[in-house]
Amino acid sequence: MDVAMLSMSLSQMKLGQAVSVSVMKMAKETAIQNSQDMLRTMQQSVQPHLGQSLDLKA
Repeated sequence: MDVAMLSMSLSQMKLGQAVSVSVMKMAKETAIQNSQDMLRTMQQSVQPHLGQSLDLKA
């Protein structure tokens, strides 16, 4: 394998890793935003007392 081919291969690997890290960062930010939205929605629940207890009959 010559030097130019090796250099090009390493450059492509670095680019692939950079793209992968960028996509993972976007996924992390989306997950954080979704969890914050879910918490906000739960805090604004109209009837927060519902679902806290369960009546069972045997």
